[in-house]
Amino acid sequence: MTAPFRSPRPARRRAARPSPRRRPPGPRWGLRIGAVTSVLLLAASGVGHAVVTGVESGIGRVDAFTGMSNRPGGGDGLNFLVVGTDGRDKLTPGEKRKYHLGGAPCHCTDTLMLVHLSADRDRASVVSLPRDSYAEVPAHTDAVTGRPRAQHAIKLNAAYAEGGPSLTVRTVEHMTGVHIDHYLEVDFTSFMRSVDAVGGVEICTVRPLRDSYTGLDLPVGKSRLGGGRALQYVRSRHVDGSADLGRMQRQQRFLAALIHKITSSGVLLNPIRFRDVADTVLGSVRADSGFEANDLVDLGQAMRGFTPSSSEFTSVPLRTVAQPVPGVGSTVRWDPVQAPKLFQAIREDKPLAVHRDRKKEPRARVVDVPPGQVQVQVGDGGGRTGPDTTVARELQATGFATTGVPGTSPLGKAPRTVIAYDPRWDRSARSLAAALPGAELRPVAGRGPVMQVTVGQGHQAVQRVRAEEPPQKPGGIAAITGDEAVCT
Repeated sequence: MTAPFRSPRPARRRAARPSPRRRPPGPRWGLRIGAVTSVLLLAASGVGHAVVTGVESGIGRVDAFTGMSNRPGGGDGLNFLVVGTDGRDKLTPGEKRKYHLGGAPCHCTDTLMLVHLSADRDRASVVSLPRDSYAEVPAHTDAVTGRPRAQHAIKLNAAYAEGGPSLTVRTVEHMTGVHIDHYLEVDFTSFMRSVDAVGGVEICTVRPLRDSYTGLDLPVGKSRLGGGRALQYVRSRHVDGSADLGRMQRQQRFLAALIHKITSSGVLLNPIRFRDVADTVLGSVRADSGFEANDLVDLGQAMRGFTPSSSEFTSVPLRTVAQPVPGVGSTVRWDPVQAPKLFQAIREDKPLAVHRDRKKEPRARVVDVPPGQVQVQVGDGGGRTGPDTTVARELQATGFATTGVPGTSPLGKAPRTVIAYDPRWDRSARSLAAALPGAELRPVAGRGPVMQVTVGQGHQAVQRVRAEEPPQKPGGIAAITGDEAVCT
C-alpha cells in the first residue's frame, strides 16, 4: 500500500491521515454541495486562525486517499470532489414526513461535483458529474464483502457502495484526468440546518415546479426556501422530462444563490455569525484528513472578494443519456470529444464560461424555452411596410428561429401584436411573448410548432430574452456564471 498522497505545493499541505471513521454510507444530492462549498466561502471572512480552528474541529474525518497510486499530475489551482449522502438520522420523524424523506438509504452517491478553485482564487468552477455516468472502476476490495474485485463497468454513483470515498476518488480521477486535492461529503441534516442558519435562500423559476416524490411545489417567480424546502428543490428529479440532468441544473442554481446570500448578508464579516453558521454547516461534514484549519485560513485570505460572478457552473457534456449496459442498467455516456476538453480546461486552470460585465450589457429576461427552439413566422398587421421586417430581425438577434419572409399577416390588421400558437406549444408561446411586451396570446389548435406573430399598430420594441441554461455550442462548453443563475 502506498503512503497517502502529499502534494509538493505549499498551498496543498496534508497531515498524516488517521483511520477513517466509518458511518453508514448513503447517497443523495450534490445539494449538500451547496453546504460544503459554503464552508469554503465562510472562511473568506478572514476572522483568524483561532476561530477557524474551532470550527474545523467539528469536521468528521475520512481517509479518501488510501492506497492510491498512478494518480494524475496536479495542475494549477485546487480541486475538490464534493459528494452528498442521504444521512438523515438527526432529522425528526416530523421532518422526514413533511419533506418526503422516508425510506432506507441506497448506499451510493446520487450526485457528485468537481469544484475547482483557480490558482489566484478569483474563480470557482463547479462541474456536475451525472450519477448514472458509465464508469469502469479500477480493481479494488469490495467495501461490503471484503473480497477483491477486478476492474469492471458500473454506474458512477455505485463506486461509493463498493469502495467508499477512496474508490470514488480513484474512479473520478481515472475518468477526468483531474487530480483531486480534497474530498468533502455532506448529508441531509447539514444541508437543511445550514440553509436555515443563513436565513434561507431565494430561488427564481420561470415555470411552476412540482414533484410528487419530494413534495416540491413552487410557483412561477421568486420563492424564499428554508432548509426543508431547499432540500426538496435540489432533490427533485421528476419535475419534467429532464430527470437527473434538470436536477443538476437546479442544484447549480441553488449553489449560486447560496453563494450570493452568504457573500451579501454580512456572514463573512461577522465573526459571531461566522462561527454560528460554520458550526451548523460542519456538524455533518466529513472531509479528508488533510483538509485543515490552515487551508480554511489560506482560502479565506484569498477569497475576500469572491462574489456570484466569480463562480461558474456546467455539467459534463454527454453523448447519450440512456444507453443500456448488461448488468449495469441504463447509463449516460460522456461526449468523447467535448468532455476531455472540459477537463483539460480544469487542469489548465482556464475559465469555462464567458465572464462579462453584466451591468454594461442589455438586460435579458429569462425564459423557459431556449429561443433557438422556438420557430417564428412574422407578418404585418398594422397596414404599414417595414415593421414586420424589423421585428423579425430583432427576434432573430435575440435568438429566435425566424422562418419564412415577413409579409402581410393572414390575420389582417391588428391594433396590438398577436401571437397565434398551437396549445401543444404553450411553453414556447410564453417564451416568445416575453420578447414581445403587450402581445396577445391567441391559441389556434392544429397550427403546429411554428408561432405566427402579427405585428400590431401599437407594437413595442422587442425585449431581449435568454434561456435559463445556455445551449451547447459546437466546439465549446455550455456554462453559466453565478450572476446569471441568481434572481435579479
